[in-house]
Amino acid sequence: FSLQELHGIFPWLVENIFGSLDGIIVGWNLRCLQGRTNPTEYSVALDFLDPSGPMMKLVYKLQAEEYRYDFPVSYLPGPVKASIQEQVLPECSLYHNKVQFPSSGGLGLNLALNPFEYYMFYFAISLITQKNSSITHHASPSNSAYFILVDTYLKCFLPTEGSVLPPPSSNPGGAIPSPTPRSPAVPFTSYGIHHTSLLKRHIAHQPSVNADPASQEIWRSETLLQIFVEMWLHHYSLEMYQKMQSPHVKLEVLHYRLSISSKHHGSPAQSSYQALHAYQESFKPTEEHVLVVRLLVKHLHAFSNSLKPEPLSPSTHSHTASPLEEFKRVVIPRFVQQKLYIFLQHCFGHWPLDASFRAVLEMWLSYLQPWRYAPEKPPQSSEPLPRTVSEKWAAFIQENLLMYTRLFVGFLNRALRTDLVSPKNALMVFRVAKVFAQPNLAEMILKGEQLFLEPELVIPHRQHRLFMTPTLSGSFFSSWPPTITDASFKVKSHVYSLEGQDFQYKQMFGPEVRNLVLKLAQLICQAQQTAKSISDHSAETLSSQSFFSWFRFTPSDMNGSYTGNDLDEIGQDSIKKTDEYLEKALEYLCQIFKLNEAQLTQMMMKCGTAQDENGKKQLPDCIESEDGLILTPLGRYQIINGLRRFEVQYQGDTELQPIRSYENATLVRLLFRLSSALNQKFADQMELLCSREDFIGRLCRYHLINPTLAQKTRYTPMLKDRTSHNYGPRISLRFLASYRTLGSLLMIYFIASWFCIGPVGCTFIVLFGYVFYAILMTFFFEGWKPHQH
Repeated sequence: FSLQELHGIFPWLVENIFGSLDGIIVGWNLRCLQGRTNPTEYSVALDFLDPSGPMMKLVYKLQAEEYRYDFPVSYLPGPVKASIQEQVLPECSLYHNKVQFPSSGGLGLNLALNPFEYYMFYFAISLITQKNSSITHHASPSNSAYFILVDTYLKCFLPTEGSVLPPPSSNPGGAIPSPTPRSPAVPFTSYGIHHTSLLKRHIAHQPSVNADPASQEIWRSETLLQIFVEMWLHHYSLEMYQKMQSPHVKLEVLHYRLSISSKHHGSPAQSSYQALHAYQESFKPTEEHVLVVRLLVKHLHAFSNSLKPEPLSPSTHSHTASPLEEFKRVVIPRFVQQKLYIFLQHCFGHWPLDASFRAVLEMWLSYLQPWRYAPEKPPQSSEPLPRTVSEKWAAFIQENLLMYTRLFVGFLNRALRTDLVSPKNALMVFRVAKVFAQPNLAEMILKGEQLFLEPELVIPHRQHRLFMTPTLSGSFFSSWPPTITDASFKVKSHVYSLEGQDFQYKQMFGPEVRNLVLKLAQLICQAQQTAKSISDHSAETLSSQSFFSWFRFTPSDMNGSYTGNDLDEIGQDSIKKTDEYLEKALEYLCQIFKLNEAQLTQMMMKCGTAQDENGKKQLPDCIESEDGLILTPLGRYQIINGLRRFEVQYQGDTELQPIRSYENATLVRLLFRLSSALNQKFADQMELLCSREDFIGRLCRYHLINPTLAQKTRYTPMLKDRTSHNYGPRISLRFLASYRTLGSLLMIYFIASWFCIGPVGCTFIVLFGYVFYAILMTFFFEGWKPHQH
């Protein structure tokens, strides 16, 4: 096709592949395309969308002609959309010189994107917009075509070895030009003192790439990363947005709003009210979304750690290092750190308290451990030993201090509200404790806190933000003054740039957090005791359920209440894993926070004494009041997690108690009427038998008299009224309605029939019994009346 025809087909093709922005058109549904279920479509889609495949060749072919495509601003993340609509330019260079007013009759603002940007915008945002597509539960998101394509694009445009492959060109020896700066279409105010683009020094004043081929190596890498970060991580509330802005920018935006409102004779409060609702985006990331972000984090660590060692002569660094090497040096603090921190804060505060939080947890732990993705590998040994964190990572830990400390406190608050008896929740506590207990890591975090708490002597307070936001005239790679390289200033600039100047820092190793850790240790001890009691209860139940116990015709314990949890169904192996996870997590917490062994021993003893001499649990924690016992918050926690319970028993007539889940409701009602008729008819004969002093009398008293009810009738003569219920000697047939008893009877009946009349006769009798049972039920419950008894 000609370029003009391809230019018209391209937007239609992109929408048919990735779906429409409103989510109505699903497209190829790459997020659900699995190699195991649809191998042909899976391989064809990957080949077609490969970085060297036909689709990217089309992109580069259109890129050479500098075609532009409109992308609606209304589908951008909430903060970006609201700021552009207010004509406040976002700090990301991705949006600069691209915003255009709609033409006559247009509905909204658009971004004028080149073909590569347009393709990647649709590819990235399809992870957010296509939420209504059905994903089967047995399919793993990490095996989908979308996940594989993200990994492929990252490896191609952010390579850990070598350089970025040049784009395929239709002209022999020719090159695809990178985008050149365009004049702004709309007068915008600045949203923060934005960073200068990494491309500025390479392509700011170059009409063609031929003058500097190095710029072609970097522009696709930077564009790809910016699009991924903006589409997947740039979601937060108005409060967070305002916190990220410096005071002079807030004043500038206020002046702009006042000038706009005065022109339109409006009220400034009206604009602020509209902005409040514009920034409040309902953002609910899915587990698949988090897994893709984790893939991005892991690759960026590997990409950044593949940086070549600096030369001995610092003066030659800026002239010899390639743009890709300079990009590796700043890729995490410049592009990812701030938005990932906000994204994690949102997930920690809003994610449900269930096992699906494991995806967020692993993504967080992947960011905290860049040494896992370093080129050097730990020495292989017969016994796996914990890897010591090298001192060279101290700078990363200090410049990401809030990622370690603030989010650790957020995880503690979540762990204190979860059921640690569940093996999945216990595993999450174990994973966090194991990561933070790596040798030398806690010491480096403590050193970072000490650097932040150092008094400021030389550096003025107002310069904190200027460290992370250089002026527009300066390059990001320019050397800093000697005072700015101070470690204390780096830590403070990191904290203040993420949380604002008025942030009250809570020390991870301070007394407040230490008390939370002690509470968690106490809950771990209680959960261990609960898991042990459940394990013992399950073992006793299994030992008592012998083969012959199925043939007992004794009534079930109708007053007992079920005290187990989901571990009873999971099995002994999961209970053992839970105990191992909790034991190791407690050991790691002791190493991290230097917990006193005497305190832990006292807590263990306190949890151990929660059982009395009869082996039963104590009552939940409560306080005495005029209205009786009132549960405390600890008592409510104990009941919810099955740690303690009230001994609630049925005190009335066992024949009249509610029908249990292990009973046949029809048989309960039928047997009650039958036993009532027998008791009413033979009441006098049973009393005479029970009054005898011989063996027959003792046997009748044992089987026909309920001791509890007999004691009640002794002190309450009104209960002796036999016209309604018989509390004296009586026959009870309710135990026959138990499914366990019915199964035993059916088994005996079937075995006896098999040996007596053979399989054919046995089958006939079983079918006959079933038909007779159905007729009998219809007769009693359709036409039977009480007075006809």
